[in-house]
Amino acid sequence: MTAPDEVVPAAERPTPDLLDAAFADVAAGKELSAPKRELLRSMLATVIELARDDTDVGDLKIADAAFGEMAEAFRVFRPYRSVRKLSMFGSARTLPADPIYLLARDLAARVAGAGWMVVTGAGPGIMAAGSEGAGRARAFGVNIRLPHEEGANPFIAQDPKLVEMRYFFTRKLMLIKESHGYAVLPGGFGTLDEGFELLTLLQTGKAEPAPVVLVETPGGTYWHGWRQFIDQQVIRPGFISPEDVSLFKVANTVDEAADEVLGFYRNYHSCRWVGDLLVLRLQVMPSVAELRELNRRFADVVVSGSIRPVSPFPPERSGNDHLELPRLALRFDKFHFARLRLLIDALNEITG
Repeated sequence: MTAPDEVVPAAERPTPDLLDAAFADVAAGKELSAPKRELLRSMLATVIELARDDTDVGDLKIADAAFGEMAEAFRVFRPYRSVRKLSMFGSARTLPADPIYLLARDLAARVAGAGWMVVTGAGPGIMAAGSEGAGRARAFGVNIRLPHEEGANPFIAQDPKLVEMRYFFTRKLMLIKESHGYAVLPGGFGTLDEGFELLTLLQTGKAEPAPVVLVETPGGTYWHGWRQFIDQQVIRPGFISPEDVSLFKVANTVDEAADEVLGFYRNYHSCRWVGDLLVLRLQVMPSVAELRELNRRFADVVVSGSIRPVSPFPPERSGNDHLELPRLALRFDKFHFARLRLLIDALNEITG
């Protein structure tokens, strides 16, 4: 097998003629943009290489199932991409009479009432609470097939917005990729795994900035005990930076949790990279004095130049990418993503 940074010998790569013929066959004359065409050609080239490499049947089964699951999930979510979504994580063992179930249900109802949709793992417990609170019309389910569980909860079962998956990694991808905010409630290994991976993606910039709220009932100790562990065993030895705790908030009520999620988009709208510039789209542009203060407070994460107002760049115009919104641009250092979260918090304090 060739190492990732080595060049595949020409004899092992699909020839352009072979790729062109295969692509023409599957595209069936459909007009595609240049980026989409190149990505699809690259995917076909990978499939051809798998065949030529005499890949094990077991490995092909994994690749085939994962690819199929992602394709189905993309199809299900595609019509709703313009709607903000909250993913909810938590224990499948939580009973409907448990106060934390009721809190999760009410939080889902609150964000659904604000026009959001709610995504859960479609199982019992906290996942059922999220689906119940959102209501079938505003709920998505990304279910994992497990031998000891009967299937999706009754609030999302047989809904067209339910996706069934075999692998945890494809399920986790969709639960994170499709959402604009995250609520994590008490749970076991799976919940902690999902929460830690989510925070890792945000900390490293592998996921777009988004609100993460760790929710428990008033007087609860689950997340407060977890926070003590983070402070004493993770921050104190220097495994993460103190400011990384800004990537999440612990909340004890529906109001606190909903305010954290919905308030994240009070002024901040979205972001994207254009070359080496990070573009932040807003509802309201800061004043000259406010922009001066932002540059003073966050100069440490600006590699060169300043945080400045800009007009939409050509890649944004070509994709009609929220051209109506004002925007700021900066050469962000691509490392201190917790500081970027604090910058977004500061922008959300600007109301015009």
